[in-house]
Amino acid sequence: MSKDALTPLRFEPIFKPALWGGNRLRSLFGAPPSDEPVGEAWVLSDFGHSVSVVAEGPRAGTTLRQLMEAGAQRIVGSAAPANGRFPLLLKFIHARYPLSVQVHPTDAKARELESPTAVGKTEAWVVMEAAPSSRLYTGLNPGVTADRLRKGIQTGNVEDLLYTHEALTGDCVFLHAGTVHAIGAGVLLFEVQQASDLTYRLYDWGRVDPKTGKPRELHVEKAMASVDFSVGPCRPESLTDEGHGRVRPARLVECDYFTLRRWVANRRFWAGTAGRCRVLVGTNGRATLRHAGAEYLLGVGDVWLIPAEVGACECVPHGEVTILECELPE
Repeated sequence: MSKDALTPLRFEPIFKPALWGGNRLRSLFGAPPSDEPVGEAWVLSDFGHSVSVVAEGPRAGTTLRQLMEAGAQRIVGSAAPANGRFPLLLKFIHARYPLSVQVHPTDAKARELESPTAVGKTEAWVVMEAAPSSRLYTGLNPGVTADRLRKGIQTGNVEDLLYTHEALTGDCVFLHAGTVHAIGAGVLLFEVQQASDLTYRLYDWGRVDPKTGKPRELHVEKAMASVDFSVGPCRPESLTDEGHGRVRPARLVECDYFTLRRWVANRRFWAGTAGRCRVLVGTNGRATLRHAGAEYLLGVGDVWLIPAEVGACECVPHGEVTILECELPE
């Protein structure tokens, strides 16, 4: 392997404070606790000023943006960057308290409401931990109109308009841009999304921000303009035993922006394909990735970017593991 050759890459988490967060994410990544609650840990980002930094290896300290600028094709292959940057944002979310009821715009709506280069936000969740009473809010109930939603916002009766269901460990939910949603209290989940942070709040449960003593800002008009009222309830896809213990991944989500698969295996397998970019996310158990004579540990919370130049990696489970695999479209 040449000195310049790329290897699997792991990045330092970027912790994002949030009044609805806690300390679970800091403990997940072995960081000391903080008095400031953390709601998100961005583990692969080339968005705005929140740019991931390589955590270890010969490129430690290099940013994802620097890698993309030096040779995007080496990282993403034939996939298209977003405004020249890595097109996905991967994160873990811990909701100690409920998130706001919100919606993200499509690409077209983002450009209309924000700027010509703005990007929308389609996303998928995989629940990692959930308290017994935890809920997810994923879409509007059938028959909810713009007038009913606006009235619900005005009267504080939004929850009754939302499709709600129990948050179960392992469930996957796919949310097209334009889907009204919220994460309830007591949930830890993984999220893969477009590289965007456009979030329009419709409702915030009537709470007050302790830092300001005031309610958080809502974005009702932009949110209402972004809601796709043709989208009804988004029901979770429970992960079945398909492929359990085999060397074959189960496909969870396939859309214009990413494909998400799940491996559950206790035997070695090869993840990835020559010339294609992959991201591997550990959600249960431990495994070793092998590439070009080197080994990389993949445990719970570990996220490894497999550049297109690297191609496939051998994955050797230590017992049974669950690994998510994110793929960029060509």
